[in-house]
Amino acid sequence: MLDLSSLSAFTDYFVIATSDNERQLGALIDSVDRAAAELTPKPDVRHEGDTEGGWVLLDLGGVVVHLFSLEQRARYNLEGLWARAQEVVRIQ
Repeated sequence: MLDLSSLSAFTDYFVIATSDNERQLGALIDSVDRAAAELTPKPDVRHEGDTEGGWVLLDLGGVVVHLFSLEQRARYNLEGLWARAQEVVRIQ
């Protein structure tokens, strides 16, 4: 998770995750949707992309979740693009 609050006007945090396959990517999307539904107030979750393309973006307002295939994560390198952002947590 990257803290973008001092660098960006459109969101405060990026959560970046990687999936090994389309099925797992779909499960991650469902998990984020379920977790967002439990929040108060409920965010209007917007989806961009699809599992076949290897990059799905879930916009929850203050948090943007990027779910990648291994190949697309390496290709787009968001951590490198936002290198000035503070890393809040890393789980491997």
